[in-house]
Amino acid sequence: YQRRVHGVELRAVLTKHEAQRGGADANRIFYFALPPSVFLPVAGKIREVAMSSTGFNRMIIEKPFGHDYASCKEMADALGELFTEEEIYRIDHYLGKEMVQSLVAIRFANKVFSGLWNNNHISNVQITFKEPFGTDGRGGYFDSFGIIRDIIQNHLLQVLTLVAMEKPKELTANSVRDEKVHVLSCIRPIDLEEVVLGQYVKGPNGEGEAYLDDKTVPKGSQTATFATLVLWIDNDRWQGVPFIIKAGKATNERKAEVRVQFKNELRPFKEQAARNELVVRLQPSEAMYVKLNAKLPGLAPFTQLSQTELDLSYSSRYKGVNLPDAYESLIYDVLCGQQGNFVRTDELLEAWKIFSPLLHRIEQEEKVKPIPYGYGTRGPAESDALAKRMGFVREEGYMWKPPSLLEQALG
Repeated sequence: YQRRVHGVELRAVLTKHEAQRGGADANRIFYFALPPSVFLPVAGKIREVAMSSTGFNRMIIEKPFGHDYASCKEMADALGELFTEEEIYRIDHYLGKEMVQSLVAIRFANKVFSGLWNNNHISNVQITFKEPFGTDGRGGYFDSFGIIRDIIQNHLLQVLTLVAMEKPKELTANSVRDEKVHVLSCIRPIDLEEVVLGQYVKGPNGEGEAYLDDKTVPKGSQTATFATLVLWIDNDRWQGVPFIIKAGKATNERKAEVRVQFKNELRPFKEQAARNELVVRLQPSEAMYVKLNAKLPGLAPFTQLSQTELDLSYSSRYKGVNLPDAYESLIYDVLCGQQGNFVRTDELLEAWKIFSPLLHRIEQEEKVKPIPYGYGTRGPAESDALAKRMGFVREEGYMWKPPSLLEQALG
């Protein structure tokens, strides 16, 4: 990777390819999907011998963006000496998902939400990622990161910024990212008492393979495959509202969603009225729905309520519309020079400022041992207990169901 001759060979291949197509404006995009140990040497050789002198140069950079704040800062500083911020596109595929990209429109193009989007009306916000399979032979890679680094510190924190940020001055990449950085800077240090860590074992009836049975996982590893933690944003809009962030492998379902739970309506229905919720389903079955209370249909008295929803399921509403893959969408943005859905350096550093102290305590100071949970379950019971302690009310009697294939066809 560090030999200059390889960079020269790459330049020759690119120059030949460009000459065959006219070669007047040679725009070059380099995709970095490399181990951290060789990332900077490769970047240096590209800077030295492979950059275009007649068109734009853009660097798509895959995670990991460091292992903690110090390593991230070191990498960011070194990268900044090679390329400008306008040339750097740090890719987080969650920012290419259709429903994640819709969060700005949902928040700031609908007056119905603007007056409700604050601590006067919202009790709590849950951002959840769950998948029903384990590491499946990739445990050696996963074990060096764990669920917090792999999912929460990047993907779910990016979702949080879009849910919680203030209205940008204008719809430009830097205006949106300025507000994301600002809300990250308002997040207080994470309290270890408000963190639950888990590691999956075999299911209640022997389902699945325990994490430690994966032959690529180091023996006796205490790496968490599940985490629930609470973030608090200390600003006027969100003071006192817990953001409950949850991610887990080998759970009971595949799901990623944002669930905004509103406070109880006190009168006149009191506890009979279930809490309203706005749910943005990121994957699968992309949808947005609002859980409401209505009168039970028929001869029931008007005092008898039934839970229902206003449902925008994309597969039903936007039939025939192709929802591009997240990477497809983001690479298109790179081609167009649109940086709004990519992570800026200051944004990345603020994210690590939040999580590095927690990870240091978990891994080095406290050496926190994760709680075992069964393969195919909801995760540790302590996770649900933490959410309940934060004020989340789980409604057992009603569950939204995505439209079936038949319902989609009948329309």
